[in-house]
Amino acid sequence: MKIAFFEIKKEEQLFFEKHLAEKAELFFFEGTVNVALDGIAMYDAISVFVHSKIDAEILQKLPNLRYIQTRSTGYDHIKCQELYKSGLLLSNVAGYGGPAVAEFAFSLLLNATRHTNIAISRAKEANYQYSDLKGVELFSKKIGILGLGTIGQQMARIAKGFGMDVFVYSRSKKAIVDELELHFCSLDELFRVSDIIMLALPLTPATKHILNIKNYQKLKKDVIVVNTARGELIEDKLYELMSENIFCLDVINNQKYISADNILYTPHMAYYTQEALQRIMQISLQNIEAFLSEKPLPNCLQLKCKKDYQ
Repeated sequence: MKIAFFEIKKEEQLFFEKHLAEKAELFFFEGTVNVALDGIAMYDAISVFVHSKIDAEILQKLPNLRYIQTRSTGYDHIKCQELYKSGLLLSNVAGYGGPAVAEFAFSLLLNATRHTNIAISRAKEANYQYSDLKGVELFSKKIGILGLGTIGQQMARIAKGFGMDVFVYSRSKKAIVDELELHFCSLDELFRVSDIIMLALPLTPATKHILNIKNYQKLKKDVIVVNTARGELIEDKLYELMSENIFCLDVINNQKYISADNILYTPHMAYYTQEALQRIMQISLQNIEAFLSEKPLPNCLQLKCKKDYQ
């Protein structure tokens, strides 16, 4: 059995070698599958990250491929239609990033509301002026969270800790709504009441541009938008139309907007903690071992691929 790992870091390579070297023939590449795969390769399985784009062209270069494992929760970098038509197995690492991404979202929000990044930068230059850095409190503010997966639920817990009034929008009502006394509401209501909006949704045809030029006028004039999910959830034109609003972004679809004064941008690093990386490796290992043992995949995405294809 031949397994190739792409976008791999040294610590990940050591981890997988330790646990899989006696079970399969392993190949490791620092680059994406699109860069590293320059011809036909006889791998039975591949493990990728979010920058590797899996499409029909890549699949043609992998005639023996039976299984794809992405070391991420999101899978919009993989063309599910092609996988479904080919009968290939696919799994992800659902649930690994809750604490990491949710905490990072609030770190961006606190920078926006209290200007700590500016104050720290000034102080290092012996500039202790802060009269222009008046902040606003999170306590009692209304926050709208789109999505109630692992990350969205953790965002809700943190928000309640700040004493915020939490409104949530999701396809289905989860137990946490009653547990924390959250407001389970429609998208329109969430847009209308929220002082802060946090996006915690996967990118699907239904969620693409969920915040767009048709519905942005429902938002409060001074709303702050936090997106640590996928850049395509926000229509690009809004960065120009809402130039007076603050956007806290760990993802963006068009990088030309990064330099705007109202945008706080970080390079897709919300997941990047010691604990989350360990969870990624551990869940990935469980997925691969299940495939090698011909057992049901713990995080199989075949039903979602089927839905996308049909």
